[in-house]
Formats: sequence, C-alpha cells, structure tokens
Amino acid sequence: MAGFGGIAAVGKSLELVLNTGYQATQPVDGALTQAVLVRTDDIDPPAMALPRPGLSILLYRVDFNKVTRPDWSAVGAEDGNAYLPLDLHYLLTAWADNAEHEHRVIGRTLQILERPAGLGAAQLLPGGDWGPGESVQFFLEDLPTEDLMRTFDSLRCNFRLSVPYLARIVVIATNGGEPPPPVLTSVRGLRSGTGR
Repeated sequence: MAGFGGIAAVGKSLELVLNTGYQATQPVDGALTQAVLVRTDDIDPPAMALPRPGLSILLYRVDFNKVTRPDWSAVGAEDGNAYLPLDLHYLLTAWADNAEHEHRVIGRTLQILERPAGLGAAQLLPGGDWGPGESVQFFLEDLPTEDLMRTFDSLRCNFRLSVPYLARIVVIATNGGEPPPPVLTSVRGLRSGTGR
C-alpha cells in the first residue's frame, strides 16, 4: 500500500504518462504540447504562465472511497495497520490559442487515459512507496455540469474546456509498528470548593 507520498506520486505519474503520450503523437501539428501538474494559484489570474498548447492537471478534491472503506477497515483490524482508500478528483483543462487546438489537446488526452490497464507498477513513480502489484485506475468522472461550473466559480479564472477524471483507488497505509503519537492531557476550568 502507498505511503503518504502516494497522492503526489499519482499526480506526477499522470503528468508523465500524458507527456509521454503527447511526445508519441502531438495533438497540435508543429507544436509541443505539455501537461503540467498545477495548484489553483497557477490557474487563477493573473498567474497564467501555462504552456500553450498544454493541459493543466488540477487535483481539486480528495475523498475516501465509500465502497471499499469498510473492507479496508476489516483488513486493518486483522493486521494492526490503518488503511485509507482514496478517490482523487482531477480537472484536466486544455490551454491553446484557439478552439480547434484545445479540442485536439482534450481528444488526445482522452485517448491516452482510456487505456484499459490504468497505471500499474511500471507507470507509478516511486515516491508513493507502492506495494508490489499495486495499480491506480483512471475514469472519466460523471460530474454534472452544475458541479463543474461551481468548481470554476470557486476559482478566479473563467470557465475553460475541461474534463473531470477520477483516480481510484489510492490506499494510504500506516505501519502498525509506528509508535503512537504522545497523549497530551490538559485540565481547564477546574475549580474546587468555591461552590460555583
């Protein structure tokens, strides 16, 4: 199972897989398309230093996987480790100088990510402390238009052509042999013999 670096490793692995795919077949003739892992500050104006043509990869939400969490809790009860299965929600946004080029970037991105195998051990960067045989699947997320628009409302940039993707399942594990955090005790507001 992955360590705490698994979330970052998935994002960097996704960036690498997309850039490798773009190198094999460029979406825009005569131009080098680049995928870049970004923060919200990178896409909020005026910080618009993204490559064109390009694709920004924004991790906008991390959520526990509701379907597998009970099963992982049962595994943890058996071996003394804690397991947190996560879904990583990405927003992939095209950046280009015209609509046709943005459409080509999105089209090539979808073609690269719709591989049946997802990201296996060979594609996952080592910063995640992956276990043997571990993999992460990528799915085109069924995100209602209203939710997508609300995401852009929370950002300061205008709506752009984007595709929501879900990385499932990244299981963050803790080692049961780690010492527990120290217990801190504090007593506040204790009064004795005052009758109050």
